[in-house]
Amino acid sequence: MTATILIVDDQPELLIGIQMTLEAAGYTVFTAPDGHIALEVLQREAIDLILADIAMPELNGYQLFERVRADPGLLRIPFIFLTARAMASDIRYGKALGVDDYLAKPVNPEDLLAAIEGRLRRVRELRSLAPLQPELVEAQEYLPTADRAGQDGDGHTSVLAPATAVGLPDPAGELIEVGLLLIAPSQHRVWLNGVEIALPAREFRVLEYLARRAGQVVSPHEMVQVSHAIGISDADASSLLRPLVRLLRRRLGYAVGEMGCIENVRGVGYRLVAPKE
Repeated sequence: MTATILIVDDQPELLIGIQMTLEAAGYTVFTAPDGHIALEVLQREAIDLILADIAMPELNGYQLFERVRADPGLLRIPFIFLTARAMASDIRYGKALGVDDYLAKPVNPEDLLAAIEGRLRRVRELRSLAPLQPELVEAQEYLPTADRAGQDGDGHTSVLAPATAVGLPDPAGELIEVGLLLIAPSQHRVWLNGVEIALPAREFRVLEYLARRAGQVVSPHEMVQVSHAIGISDADASSLLRPLVRLLRRRLGYAVGEMGCIENVRGVGYRLVAPKE
């Protein structure tokens, strides 16, 4: 089956050139001149991979990536930045966001096609595991490369188990309690209202850090050092954390748009409070 790719770029000549390259390779291609139109295409078409520029008016590439990753229906789509911004700091920031790849313009057609096929092959491999390990595939399919295969950004193994209604923490280990939220750091396990919730390593680190400071406001700059082990400005840290916190809230069972026990203190940071029954 032919893969379908969405290209997002506000430069028509580059958009057409990449489109011709991909169509010649057998891909079905949709194009969008900005992030807003890209989101419209994503709502009506089944897209297998996104190629997006960063420097676009209104909704830039970083913002588009956040919107895609915050949508449960889109978050598994591989996302590649294709941009003229080749500064090392920009590349590190893009990778810290969790983007699947980062290619600098002008890109060699062979390199572009190799990157696309590599990401699509990864998706096919994960889907082939679905009959045997559905929970593991669902948890790993959209994670940044460093978090896949049960590893955090430092290469340490993490536990990605399906949620269970039974299973208690080791009484001999440390237990952090914030109302009905229980966290066993040494076991990498979380319970809310008596139900165990599986969390990827990065989200677990954020939740544990907030729980140790329950009731206190923690700044984005401080949190991103825990989640991504990088030091960046408050504005960039906020952009980096926003999709992660949204996904964490969803994993804890809260609806889209609902803050739940992770409150957003506008312009300051995040605060964990005791979950309501």
